Amino acid sequence: MNRTVLQASILVLVSALAGLWTMPAAAQHTVIQAENVRFDYAQVLKVTPVYQTLRATTVEQQCEPEPTTPEDSRLSRVVGAVREALGRERNPKPSTGDNCKPVPVEREFRRPIAYDVDYVYKGSRFRSRLPEDPGNKLRIRVAVTPIITPISTSR
Repeated sequence: MNRTVLQASILVLVSALAGLWTMPAAAQHTVIQAENVRFDYAQVLKVTPVYQTLRATTVEQQCEPEPTTPEDSRLSRVVGAVREALGRERNPKPSTGDNCKPVPVEREFRRPIAYDVDYVYKGSRFRSRLPEDPGNKLRIRVAVTPIITPISTSR
C-alpha cells in the first residue's frame, strides 16, 4: 500500500510540473514587487480657505418708537440733558407692544470646510484640497514605481 501512495504522489508531482512547463513565458516570470514609499516634507506656498455659505431666517419682533407730542419731546430733551449731566443712563420709554410686528430677518454665515493648499516639492508645484490648514510645511507620501511593459510572446 505504501508503494501505491508513493506512485500516486509522484504522478501528482509530475502532472503539476508538466502544467508549469506548458504555461506561457510571461506568466512564469511575473514578479510583484512591494511599492517603494517614503515620507518627506514639502514647503507650503499658499493656503486658501474654501467656505460654505449658510443662510438662516428667523422671525424677530420689531417695534416702532411710540409717537410723542412736541411738548413731550422738549421735556424729554431737558430731562435727558439733566440725566447726562448727572451721569445717569438714559432709559428709553418702554414700548407697550401695540406697535410691534414680527419681521423675518435673514442672516448669512460662512464657515471654512476645506483648504486649497499650494506647495512645492523638489522644484515642482502641486495643489491639493485638504480638510485642515497644514501650516508652513506639509508631510507628503512619495512613492516610486517603475512602469513595466508587458513582454510580447510573438517571435
